[in-house]
Amino acid sequence: MKKNETEPSGYAHESRPEKVVARLRPHARVLLWPTLLLFALAGATGYFADNLPEPWQNAAVLPAAIVLAVLGWLLPLAAWLTKRYTITTRRIIFRHGFFVRTRQELLHSRGYDVSVRQNWLQAGFHSGTVLINSGLEHPLILKDVPNVDLVQSALHDLIEQSSTVMGARRQEQSAQSDESAFWGRR
Repeated sequence: MKKNETEPSGYAHESRPEKVVARLRPHARVLLWPTLLLFALAGATGYFADNLPEPWQNAAVLPAAIVLAVLGWLLPLAAWLTKRYTITTRRIIFRHGFFVRTRQELLHSRGYDVSVRQNWLQAGFHSGTVLINSGLEHPLILKDVPNVDLVQSALHDLIEQSSTVMGARRQEQSAQSDESAFWGRR
């Protein structure tokens, strides 16, 4: 298939396949407090089981521990697992949500501004929040990304690479349109 031909679906055939550059999740540090809660809950359940004065209290210890473990550990873990950032050679894909899934995509060819925000704790772990402003109403926010400096430099490289490719395509298209123009032939 030639460069300018279209596929049966109607979309232009791309000469370079899309490759995944990075697959990221928020830093696992967010699971520290839920995990400590789980350990404390296990210890308290083991200590208080069958040591309380009333029989109904002894019967309520295990169900209460299970409810607290689900709310305090399992839900934060599920929320962390459902948030994914994928950076490819053509776009950034941000997926999140448990019951209602949301997917946002941003093409590198559109061009955007990348900025990084770090607090003192994130700086200690080399993580941070990446703000990607493409001129739309809501910027794309990648929260608490590990190796934030590497992610920022990779995004800058991908934008530059995309703008170079887009510039070359525009030059090819303008050369083709000059040849096929009905008036003003060169």
